[in-house]
Amino acid sequence: MINLPITPSFQLEGKRALVTGAGRGIGLGVATAFARAGAHVTLCARSENEIAMAADALNVEGLSADFQAIDVTNIEAFSKFVGSQPAYDIFLNNAGTNIPKPMNEVIEKDYDIVMGLNVKAAYFALQAVSGKMIAAENGGSIINMSSQMGHVGAANRSLYCASKWALEGLSKAMAIELGGHNIRVNTICPTFIETPMTKPFFEDEEFKKSVLSKIKLGRIGQIEDIMGGAVFLASDASSLMTGSALMIDGGWTAE
Repeated sequence: MINLPITPSFQLEGKRALVTGAGRGIGLGVATAFARAGAHVTLCARSENEIAMAADALNVEGLSADFQAIDVTNIEAFSKFVGSQPAYDIFLNNAGTNIPKPMNEVIEKDYDIVMGLNVKAAYFALQAVSGKMIAAENGGSIINMSSQMGHVGAANRSLYCASKWALEGLSKAMAIELGGHNIRVNTICPTFIETPMTKPFFEDEEFKKSVLSKIKLGRIGQIEDIMGGAVFLASDASSLMTGSALMIDGGWTAE
């Protein structure tokens, strides 16, 4: 008689998940995936109407969700909120932005907006959430929403690349610091995904053509392409994975 190994669970029953930037796009998609996998999900964003409607839609589906309207760049407010809650088991650190411009056209305000959200706010959000995880002594999974641009360069994306390379380094350092607490830290690195933020870019046929020439699978990414990878990183199926980057880039970085 052969004792076959047991497949680790991809389910998230009994887990509490916090998702920032959850009002639309990738954040909303992953929050939905977490809820459908059994987690209770808190949707967090500035846009209260959007996250309220999203939470209602999840609850109507018979899933478990609530929402909290906070701007993550308000570091004190976000930390206070996290401190008032039981420790989360899963954190998708997703809020981010981009201002694509040639490097010589970037102004200080652009720098402050992109680095302020993608790096500074992300850093202190991680500090708040991981601190509660450590105190609870239950471990956890932290997923930083990075990008293929955290591994390569591209024209007109000097700020975005700088912010995502920073997030990749931060994630590796956190994985080392938090491993002893059984807290895993990984990144998801998508290629261009069609979202409300990126859709206008693809109206430029030349830009769209240049993007497709780099994606070996020959199509623009969809939100659904990210959802499965996020559930994998949140679940026991990835229990030995930390300090890693999950590339969902259609082969862009394979070259």
